[in-house]
Amino acid sequence: MTTLSRFTTLASLLAAGALLSACSKQPADTTTAQVKPAVELQNEFKITEVNPRLGEYIKTLSSDEFQGRAPATKGEELTVAFLEDNFRRIGLKPINGDSYKQPVSLVQIDPTQVSAMTLKGKNLPAQFNYRDDMTAWTKQVTEQVEVTDSEMVFVGYGIVAPEYNWNDYEGLDVKGKTVVMFVNDPGFATKDPALFNGDAMTYYGRWTYKYEEAARQGAAMALIIHETDAASYGWGVVAHGSPIKFDLVNENKNADLAKVEGWITTESAEKLLAHIGTDLATMHKKALEKDFKAVALDATASISVKNNLRELTSSNVVGYIEGSKYPDEYVLYMAHWDHLGMDFSNPSNKVFNGAQDNASGTGGLLALAEYFTQQKQPERSVVFVAVTAEERGLLGSAWYAANPVFPLEKTVVGINMDVMNVYGPMKDMVVVGLGNNNAEDILIKYTKQQGRYAVREPNPAAGTAYRSDHFNLSKKGVPILYAKGGNDHFEKGIEWGKAQSAEYNKCCYHKVTDEWDDNWDLRGAQQDLFLFYQVGNELANSREWPNWNKTNEFRALRDTSANARK
Repeated sequence: MTTLSRFTTLASLLAAGALLSACSKQPADTTTAQVKPAVELQNEFKITEVNPRLGEYIKTLSSDEFQGRAPATKGEELTVAFLEDNFRRIGLKPINGDSYKQPVSLVQIDPTQVSAMTLKGKNLPAQFNYRDDMTAWTKQVTEQVEVTDSEMVFVGYGIVAPEYNWNDYEGLDVKGKTVVMFVNDPGFATKDPALFNGDAMTYYGRWTYKYEEAARQGAAMALIIHETDAASYGWGVVAHGSPIKFDLVNENKNADLAKVEGWITTESAEKLLAHIGTDLATMHKKALEKDFKAVALDATASISVKNNLRELTSSNVVGYIEGSKYPDEYVLYMAHWDHLGMDFSNPSNKVFNGAQDNASGTGGLLALAEYFTQQKQPERSVVFVAVTAEERGLLGSAWYAANPVFPLEKTVVGINMDVMNVYGPMKDMVVVGLGNNNAEDILIKYTKQQGRYAVREPNPAAGTAYRSDHFNLSKKGVPILYAKGGNDHFEKGIEWGKAQSAEYNKCCYHKVTDEWDDNWDLRGAQQDLFLFYQVGNELANSREWPNWNKTNEFRALRDTSANARK
């Protein structure tokens, strides 16, 4: 057992690592949409149509012809060709000769056998069974890994957060050991707004961060205790989905990661703790104490994982408008073009069309790019990035962040579009992670000009700010806006809007039923696109450099590159 000093300032920074064929010209001015609302809107509530082709783009990308847009398939070939053709048609500059493609190297890790986790220790079960008591995998790119008789130690939340004076690993050597930890962060546990970010999850609460930190500490295996409220999803989501993992190809084949990552059930955790005379409730309290000490679990764990491996090549699609005065400074828009492909076992409907997720965002990216090209040339460059493999773990954006086409330290802001509003004009604009950076001030200003109001996401404890492509740029310090129309429908009210969102989650999200609907009301998506245009256009014609707020976990990363922006 090693004593940890809870409130010790660290010198190290958080390391990086833990969803158009027509040709007519658009008008340069901003006019209201041609669709006449069923109910007359208030004068101060403005609906602005950015591009009438938006629906056409979404409908085409989500058609059966595009086969669900899975990476490294015929669906990708069609999608990338469609994006390139339209980037070229509307006048975006390519990034490599006449090509808009940034190749992305992926590896598919398919576990063919995961053993039970065998345990040694008094009064412990002989093993935890795969998917019933625990789930596990490896991100190391190898055909087999084994962890044998690894000492188990409870490390609280498994967090090293210098800006919060928090270090669960200080003075603790876990090399070759198995670390066991809680999901989420102390702010969620206490609901104290002065601790971390209160009920809103920080990056330190995400399971991806916890595995990354365990690897940095040298752990052989990292296990997170599953609790539904803290994780924001049930055990079935963790243990009973597809076990196949995807990752980026790199030289060390992920040898720097822990050999095994995984989760254990609440019941399994209680058994581990009971045999040393304690329980989860007690450990929850201890993990929040200033003088918290890591707890040896007087047990060892062993497990093996066998894999099939397959390397794949996919593409991000990148085009840009070169700035007139500051071409080496960049405003970046992003959306993921990929979805889930085909379900060949389904006799009636085989295509995961992904109309809302995320043909809507990709169509929005095209519509916005086309609108930008018809305005006065911006002083800074404006970049449009359609990334691959979001559904495989945010991998296309991770590749861009690791291999940026344009320098991240000179990227002014990133604006992400993932699942746009198809239900009509909304009074509310949901800003995911509201309060994280001052680029939001610009968005909120224009939101008010539309007669709307900004709100944060309805369940910030779920960590939505860390679950879409913008997050990989956040981890490199780039200030990010991720926003979308909310639920407060201007004509039908908030309860109607909530019902539409709930129905989509129930009937269509990641299902073959996420299909284009001719009855969609895209006035709300047009609203949001115009907001995104206004924010990007203002920053593209200014000398402003937005930044993360002082207590944000990504502020220090941004500040390290400040000299590049002088």
